[in-house]
Amino acid sequence: MSEIQENARLLKEITGLKTEPVGVFLVRADTDPQLFADWERIKGHRYCQAVMRARRGTAVVLEQNELACPAAAAAFGFRPLPEGLASGKGLVGFGIVENPETGKTMFEQMPRLEAGSVKFLALAPLKMAPFIPDVVVVEGEPEHLMWILLAGLNSVGGKRIHSDTAILQATCVDATIKPFVEGRINFSYGCYGCREATDMGAEETVLGFPGFMLASLVRSLEALGEKAIQRSRAKMPFKQLSEKK
Repeated sequence: MSEIQENARLLKEITGLKTEPVGVFLVRADTDPQLFADWERIKGHRYCQAVMRARRGTAVVLEQNELACPAAAAAFGFRPLPEGLASGKGLVGFGIVENPETGKTMFEQMPRLEAGSVKFLALAPLKMAPFIPDVVVVEGEPEHLMWILLAGLNSVGGKRIHSDTAILQATCVDATIKPFVEGRINFSYGCYGCREATDMGAEETVLGFPGFMLASLVRSLEALGEKAIQRSRAKMPFKQLSEKK
């Protein structure tokens, strides 16, 4: 078993994730595309739907012209944001915001990769990753993701973790582009789009971290698994309180 496979196993096992953490590759011109030659080419998918396919066990490739979500396509630098979204009017139409200026501001502040910097997207269950991915995206229950965040806090010496989100583009921007560009964990409560377009449950949410953090996060999770996770899940103080009633 490779180091990546072992770390993927431990990440899932220690936290109790019910689906696979996802390795995301932002494939650039200097990356050999043959590394992903056997992966399924999917058509007409949103990015969040590609994440859904990967966390359910399938390695997929999403080409620029097959990325169905225009907002995600703009964020990955594939094509310009349509005027209907850029003006904010599109979000009014979806019922997400009341004022088009609100939607306009949300898109003006949207992090974006440089146009043309990424050729295509490749996503797979982390255990199938051929090398360290650019980003690891994890969808699951908040309690499971909480331990990953605590492991991250340990890896940076206790510095508080801050989330950056517009409650929009939770998987593509919040959990992928932000961690990739800023080299840190970012988490989100999800968004209208990913909850509408995928099987993400009401009890689930999402976070992402740069792939280079994987080994250190797993080491911290192993330490948390020795005592803290077990004690927290045992709920002894709660049970003792309940017995007093």
